[in-house]
Amino acid sequence: MHDAYEPVPILEKLPLQIDCLAAWDDWLLVGTKPGHLLLYRIKKDAGTNRFEVTLEKSNKNFSKKIQQVLSLPSFVSENNIHVHDLLTFQQITVVSKARGATLFACDLQQSSSGEAKLRMCVAVKRKIQLYYWKDREFHELQGDFAAPDIPKSMAWCENSICVGFKRDYYLIRMDGRGSVKELFPTGKQLEPLVAPLADGKVAVGQDDLTVVLNEEGVCTQKCALNWTDIPVAMEHQPPYIIAVLSRYVEIRTLEPRLLVQSVELQRPRFITSAGSNVVYVASNHFVWRLVPISIASQIRQLLQDKQFELALQLAKMKDDSDADKRQQIHHIQNLFAFNLFCQKRFDDSMQVFAKLGTDPTHVIGLYPDLLPSDYRKQLHYPNPLPVLSGAELEKAHLALIDYLTQKRSHLVKQLNDSDPFTTSPLMEGTPTIKSRKKLLQIIDTTLLKCYLHTNVALVSPLLRLENNHCHIEESEYVLKKAHKYSELIILYEKKGLHQKALQVLLDQSTKANSPLKGHERTVQYLQRLGVENLGIIFEFSPWVLKICPEDGLKIFTEDLTEVETLPRDKVLNFLKEGFQELAIPYLEHIIHLWDETRPEFHNVLIQLYLEKVQGLMKVYLNSLPEGQTRKPKISKKLQHLYIQ
Repeated sequence: MHDAYEPVPILEKLPLQIDCLAAWDDWLLVGTKPGHLLLYRIKKDAGTNRFEVTLEKSNKNFSKKIQQVLSLPSFVSENNIHVHDLLTFQQITVVSKARGATLFACDLQQSSSGEAKLRMCVAVKRKIQLYYWKDREFHELQGDFAAPDIPKSMAWCENSICVGFKRDYYLIRMDGRGSVKELFPTGKQLEPLVAPLADGKVAVGQDDLTVVLNEEGVCTQKCALNWTDIPVAMEHQPPYIIAVLSRYVEIRTLEPRLLVQSVELQRPRFITSAGSNVVYVASNHFVWRLVPISIASQIRQLLQDKQFELALQLAKMKDDSDADKRQQIHHIQNLFAFNLFCQKRFDDSMQVFAKLGTDPTHVIGLYPDLLPSDYRKQLHYPNPLPVLSGAELEKAHLALIDYLTQKRSHLVKQLNDSDPFTTSPLMEGTPTIKSRKKLLQIIDTTLLKCYLHTNVALVSPLLRLENNHCHIEESEYVLKKAHKYSELIILYEKKGLHQKALQVLLDQSTKANSPLKGHERTVQYLQRLGVENLGIIFEFSPWVLKICPEDGLKIFTEDLTEVETLPRDKVLNFLKEGFQELAIPYLEHIIHLWDETRPEFHNVLIQLYLEKVQGLMKVYLNSLPEGQTRKPKISKKLQHLYIQ
């Protein structure tokens, strides 16, 4: 709770019993039980909460007690509707048809052109009459409505009228048909209370509860306001709603639902306002003015109490310059988002940070072990951060992932923009990131860490993005720590670090429990490298060629564009130098399957065939017993090749 208003006495020990009151500008109208109408001028002393009160006029011409008074151009009722000039009390007109009236309610609307439109509904026994004001007279708006009982409370609600009877509330629609909708019972006290709100809705009481209805009769708040006693009158002063209870005045807010202040007064009964921040409360013989505490003081107290939503509403109402107002609102919103995080409302917190444009690194810094320690030490926060672990930490990471994904998408679209890039700090004076590319690097690296904590299946898709900006050394460290070597290889490949990737494949090829065990992934990797990485292919293919020549040869013979376009002369020389036995199958593949027509490859193949035949013959002759000779049979094809 905090102090929103200070009660200041205006009239004390009035000898006449007050039965109603109304106010406008510096004027206060008091209607009394004996039928006197009193007009006071209320002037505030500059710099203080003291008021100069002057009785400007008194009218004793009403024969009966004044039940209700309302200041517009001005309308006053005894058992009829009388219209009087506000300052002279001179009667302008009387609504003769409304004789026997017990209650009325007015609706003043301003059109876009500035023209005022006034409507009035009047309760006469079990009828509701409708009027509009024109040419200093009230005219019938449409036919009378038959009411199920005598109305006890009424208020306009856009194009509807909410009426409270002894037992029930009804809604009458101004749709030409006079549609009537029964709402709900008045409650145990049988005294209805309908009060108009500043936004065109109505507050409707049911014992110690108040609900807010729109013109359709639909409740617009999730929960009712719960007063500490049954209100007898109510006034809306955004963001506050003020209720008169039996022993004091209670001040609450609709959104968020808060008890703000209780003001003890001697048997208050009535409440009225003269517009924004001018509120009067009256008992039978006293009148007080509720003077607002300065918004700046209220905001300071609310921030100490961590009531950021209400502080924001008040900040938007301040009379500061636009720049100062924006700065304070932004500061409060950051505090609000931070407090939501500390309350472990992670999704709500991230949504507020996203709207604010807060530097994402300051948001990431709320989490443990996501930022480099040297940068994290530069960040400051309003209060100590909550300690997160287990399911709470996972929930927090998931909220951060949604936030960062949204920020990443926005940044990628702006990456090549020439416009200056700025973000706002969570706390004033904290450094911010001024480079889109640098921020993307931090975001992608953080996403990688979050995925490792929450959903490892998302790591590979992130690393495969053509525009992934993961920081190499930081990402390398966390992937190795998590033993995610398949994902580490994707990182290296996308960053062009092929030698590092192939070294990991080589190291993992002999690990019994590794998903990268064997040579297959190395073969696949080398096949994708292409001519620009020929040196790397020659560097990392030998170990495969040695342990599995057949699979190793596929590095140079697979039906892939990257393989088929390798320089065949260099591949052939590489094979002849270290893997002579694979030169013939390589040449046979490029000639017979890839239709290689250059004669040098054909000649080399023939030469290799001959060398092979000669070698076979030599082996054969060496295998004969000593002194025995036999001319070996040579096929016609080999003979032909040999002769050539």
